[in-house]
Amino acid sequence: MKRRYLIRYPETRGCEFLGEGGNHTVYVNRALKKTSTAPRHKEINDFLVYKICKDIGEGKVVSLDDLHCPKEG
Repeated sequence: MKRRYLIRYPETRGCEFLGEGGNHTVYVNRALKKTSTAPRHKEINDFLVYKICKDIGEGKVVSLDDLHCPKEG
């Protein structure tokens, strides 16, 4: 998945941008007191996308279509 589509997702779910680490972007969900980091790569592995969504309290994302990103290919 493209990073730009992943970054939009936490922001629409009530998460806030916390800061930039060395190679990662940090998001926090203050309501649930959860944080997650997203690597600064152009492409992010699908398994990592699921983990990031789970970390911010979104629960299990059934498919990448739930993230409302356009089809690639």
